[in-house]
Amino acid sequence: MRYRTLGSSDLEVSEISLGSWLTYSGGVEADRTRACTEAAFDAGINFFDTANVYGRGAAESAWGEILSAHPRDSYVLATKVWGRMSDDPADQGLSPAQIAKQIDASLTRLRTDHVDLYQAHRFDASVPVEDTVEALQKVVEQGKARYLGFSEWTPEQIRAALDISGPGLFVSSQPQYSMLWQAPEAEVFELCAANGISQIVWSPLAQGVLTGKYKPGQPVPEGSRFASADMAVSQDLVYSDATLEAVQRLVPIAEEAGMSMPTLALAWVLRRTEVASAITGASRPEQVHANAAASGVELSADLLTAVDRALGDVPVTGPTLAPGAQTGVKHR
Repeated sequence: MRYRTLGSSDLEVSEISLGSWLTYSGGVEADRTRACTEAAFDAGINFFDTANVYGRGAAESAWGEILSAHPRDSYVLATKVWGRMSDDPADQGLSPAQIAKQIDASLTRLRTDHVDLYQAHRFDASVPVEDTVEALQKVVEQGKARYLGFSEWTPEQIRAALDISGPGLFVSSQPQYSMLWQAPEAEVFELCAANGISQIVWSPLAQGVLTGKYKPGQPVPEGSRFASADMAVSQDLVYSDATLEAVQRLVPIAEEAGMSMPTLALAWVLRRTEVASAITGASRPEQVHANAAASGVELSADLLTAVDRALGDVPVTGPTLAPGAQTGVKHR
């Protein structure tokens, strides 16, 4: 496993990380969650990404039990705030009161006194950005988080926060990014790189579509993510006949290069120096090890050209608003 520095921080994170979005929030039973997490340590993965909203605390609680058995300095732990945490419509967002409440709740579930990275899961345009920035800074000042990040903010929102705080506020950005979803390359990558902010990307395998297991015109395989109602929540982002046909054109390219489809897809994401880590999900330990094998794999220029040709105009390339994201900035 290779490691990269996370933005302007002193954190060294594994190129492949383990996420818990749909799997460990209830999609996968506890014993498999534990097996996958232990497999990550075995594979050299040291970066674990979760969020308070995953299973409304279930994913954090699962990892709190498992990770607390490991020395705290042996892993880098990230969580997020913003999502709705109860049936109360007001129990969400990035107000100072909500951030203060949710960081404490997250730390309790995670059984730790601090997270290494605390991320705004989306932007909250209903709260003055000054209030959000000051509340996040307070979390760091209190020692409850070492560094801050954000997920799926627009360039306007990123600039607004940096204009208030100056450089150094954030060390990470977490966008969706894969061969099929290339939108962050349009604006976010360059803006972040200029401000010492790394990318830690979610869905680099396009929720499993880039494994090649989903075939055009065929039912989804039994036991796969899209066969589960709980785990198919964002299927429409990356699942269509056009994308499935494009992925099938990639299969011989991967085979000729002597690598699996997941390895090709993850190495493609990691070809960008702006990317510090690719967040992968796994429901079985062998998937963890297979994903980890992509670390350090270099793709030749000819191979990248072949990939571009196979994908054609299927990928999302222009600036695109992410699920749950919103435009606009409110000021005091």
